[in-house]
Amino acid sequence: MLGAELKKERTKAGLSQEALAARAQIDRTYLSELENDKKSPTLDMLFRICNALGIKASTVVRRIE
Repeated sequence: MLGAELKKERTKAGLSQEALAARAQIDRTYLSELENDKKSPTLDMLFRICNALGIKASTVVRRIE
């Protein structure tokens, strides 16, 4: 759910997991776990990732409601 939306936005932005993780200042393996819905991000982490993608967190959340 959330992971699929994050992955969709990442690929739409033309970023690898490594590039997005570097922009968001998180570990690539953590991003992979989020994208595969093995972990759920905190709100702070969701904001960091979405900021790195250049989108609003509310946009991503709205899609999965």
